[in-house]
Amino acid sequence: MSLETKKISYEVTDQIAYIGFGYNNEKSMTILDEETLRELDAIADELTKDKKSLKGAIFFTHKERCFLAGADISLISAMKTEADGAQGAEAGQSIFNKIEDLPFPTVACVHGVCLGGGTEFSLSCDTILMSDDKSSMMGLPEVKLGLIPGFGGTFRMPKRIGLPAALDLILTGKTVKARKAKKMGLVVETYPKEKIVELAKNHLKKGGFKKDGLKETLTDFAQDNFLSRKIIFQKARESVLKKTKGFYQAPLKILDTMEAGMMKSRSSYLSSEAQAFGELCVGEQSKNLQHIYWMTEKVKKFPGPKGEGEVPKLDRGACLGAGTMGGGIAWLMADNDMAPIMKDLNQEALELGLKQASSNFSGALKRKKLSRDDFERKMRSIGCQTDFSGFQKVDLLIEAIVENMDIKKKVFSETEKHLRKDALITSNTSSLSVEEMASALEIPDRFAGLHFFNPVHRMPLVEIITHSKVAPETVEALHKWVLKVKKTPVIVKDGPGFLVNRILMPFLNEAGYLLEEGVSMKDLDEACLNFGFPMGPCRLLDEVGIDVAVKVAKILHDGLGDRAKSSGLSAKMVEQGLLGRKSNKGFYNYDENGKVSGANETAQGLLPTSKKSMSESEIQMRVVLPMINEAAIILDEKIVETPGDVDLGLIFGIGFPPFRGGLLRYADSEGLDRILSAIEKFQGSVDKDRYAPSDFLKKLVSDKRKFYDL
Repeated sequence: MSLETKKISYEVTDQIAYIGFGYNNEKSMTILDEETLRELDAIADELTKDKKSLKGAIFFTHKERCFLAGADISLISAMKTEADGAQGAEAGQSIFNKIEDLPFPTVACVHGVCLGGGTEFSLSCDTILMSDDKSSMMGLPEVKLGLIPGFGGTFRMPKRIGLPAALDLILTGKTVKARKAKKMGLVVETYPKEKIVELAKNHLKKGGFKKDGLKETLTDFAQDNFLSRKIIFQKARESVLKKTKGFYQAPLKILDTMEAGMMKSRSSYLSSEAQAFGELCVGEQSKNLQHIYWMTEKVKKFPGPKGEGEVPKLDRGACLGAGTMGGGIAWLMADNDMAPIMKDLNQEALELGLKQASSNFSGALKRKKLSRDDFERKMRSIGCQTDFSGFQKVDLLIEAIVENMDIKKKVFSETEKHLRKDALITSNTSSLSVEEMASALEIPDRFAGLHFFNPVHRMPLVEIITHSKVAPETVEALHKWVLKVKKTPVIVKDGPGFLVNRILMPFLNEAGYLLEEGVSMKDLDEACLNFGFPMGPCRLLDEVGIDVAVKVAKILHDGLGDRAKSSGLSAKMVEQGLLGRKSNKGFYNYDENGKVSGANETAQGLLPTSKKSMSESEIQMRVVLPMINEAAIILDEKIVETPGDVDLGLIFGIGFPPFRGGLLRYADSEGLDRILSAIEKFQGSVDKDRYAPSDFLKKLVSDKRKFYDL
């Protein structure tokens, strides 16, 4: 045949067309970029032309771990108008409609990653088969980018698996593996990756998902019970609003589009879907979420500098210090087959660490992400001990003991004697100087900070903290390891509080001053929730531990001066034994399951009896502006290299509202001149030190530049 392609192979054997994605493509992932879409359109035309001579078509992948990873995000990011977005969606829909309308059977042999447009393409085929390989997954994650699936996904998925299951996938963006995909009816059968294409021929004879021109609407699927559909959408809308608090536009737009389209024909429905895609893709919220996507992609590449030596491989791990944090780190190592050693001074602490690791694995077991055999194997892989036996086999040691510099230095000096000279030593310190710790080691170049956030199994961020003597190979090895264990690395230079805690403390500190001024706990926490934070500062302080916050605040005040002077409220609470959730009482009381059971009366008694009325927007600015100001100072000091590092750190470290794109992207969108003016106003009316504007921020305003112009 005359068809020529570069990224998709096309071959006809025994009247069956075999179409392979990822052909002549050196990249590990195959995406639906412009060239691939053009080739796929040409192939769809060729299949239509040869419809009388063909018995079927089988789509497969040439890649090891990817079928189709979805649409090219750069194409979406480049769209400037709603019309551009709608036309782009319609172009993809047209190609997939051609595949769906072929008069002979079609089979998609999904192996590896199949997301977004890849899943939408698969849905246009009669039969979907899936390899049972652990790399194989399907899903429609567009909602995470503030988008609606635009290539027919919201039309075809309910027809394939039913409305409730389709809404669950589309509204959450979750992915499914082979076994679940088969159970829910998304795929017909699962096979070993080596046999899937060969066995696909059997499914050409059987046929697959029925296509009928008179049944191309969702009417047949749900028209028999209008009331059931109404209830399903109502419940889905309630669930979305509960989870997102109404901040996110895409899930609600998805629901509106799907509900309004239930009785429409395919062409009419897809036109509405394309229009919704166009509206969302150029909106500020989607642009912010796309911005986060590009930041997470960028952080996967080691920024350097590169060393001349070999980058250490980190296969075996050890955690020094058990307890809650140590147990979480040991869990992470065990979950990644590092057979970790967990060392502490006594059996009681080790049991607490094992309990934490077991709890994390039990959650995965309950969600069926882990088999019982794997649960037992991974738990057995954690070796608990009170001595240094076996430390010669360790490649990576993570210290998670008490936040005391003298104790840490003493422990490092002793531990170093029991490790190989090429083993890496790290500290999970949240605020102490990594530079000073390194002075306790004979080989400081193999040492760095590796700051996890609590709880380890939930929080995605890890700060890699460098110092003047660290080897670049050490930093690169840690960067690779953090990515390997599916966390997000941000490389930070040493300094009080590093990145996240240094910016978090002004937020928490200013909250304390607002309470002392007479703002109620309820008004304070609600104002922050309504800004988009996952929890208010009072709840967050309870989670962090009020005693921990007091210690960190002192370190920051000592290191940064009077702009970091702390309110006295937290210290008073610690004196009263109010430590937060770990003591079941802080600003709030907590039941035995750790759930809030109301405000704590003792804490309330420490606050002014006469309450101060303050607008929600003023409360929000009082806590957010000091964060922006501190972030500007951090950039000026080169604690991190880019505004993206700041934004990624705060989104993944404290849950800064993702829909705002990050702290500094939010500041840029508000206008730095307005931000500076507000800070200067508070400097005069609230406190001259805490609101002393950064020289760096003033220069940006003077130069009429933004953070993201840097």
